[in-house]
Amino acid sequence: MPHVLLIEDDRSVRDGMELVLRRHGHRVDAAGTGEEGLGLLAHRDGGGIEIVVLDLMLPGLDGFEVCRRIRARSTMPIIMLTARGDDLDVVSGLEAGADDYVVKPVTARVLEARIRAALRRAEPAPRTDPVETYEGLVIDRSGLTVTRNGTPLRLPPTELRLLLELSAAPGRVFSREQLLELVWEHDFLGDSRLVDAAVGRLRAKIETVAARPRYIQTVRGFGYRFGPL
Repeated sequence: MPHVLLIEDDRSVRDGMELVLRRHGHRVDAAGTGEEGLGLLAHRDGGGIEIVVLDLMLPGLDGFEVCRRIRARSTMPIIMLTARGDDLDVVSGLEAGADDYVVKPVTARVLEARIRAALRRAEPAPRTDPVETYEGLVIDRSGLTVTRNGTPLRLPPTELRLLLELSAAPGRVFSREQLLELVWEHDFLGDSRLVDAAVGRLRAKIETVAARPRYIQTVRGFGYRFGPL
């Protein structure tokens, strides 16, 4: 029974989404402001909250800042709610650390599918040879940990799953559409912004110089592949 924190300022929308989530078996904590939502997360270390569904357009502390503050201390999945598919809003939210987004009004089926997929990303299947070393980068597939030059990295589930999928086949070029299906489990028209933003966040953590990546390389016109060079 996954525990969801819903942060949405519109009471009617919040009540409707909370009812839908509860009907699908989730435990739900609901907040009308970013400050209230952060307070719920801070109380007793979140009280078992496993995923956040976060509206971007909040009064006071907006969703972008709430996302940044959650991501600074937690790797739990964050799904953004946006009233429109505005490129700037979506990209800004993804850069702030969100794992996925849905455009309101959202159907119960779509929201439930996104939540389930986000939670599954935290549990990739281990391989026969679980520990792989690529120069200073060590990936432990069974323990779901990554270290760089001996320093453990805190990777949210989406970034971890992306790294695991890419590194499972070094040298293979993955299209953005393939990565959307493998990591996000999206089976509709691809949204490359999700992939590009996650790659950018991951590079900032595993690369010495993110602008000159050695591990995750862009293959112009095709997608991404795992090195290292």
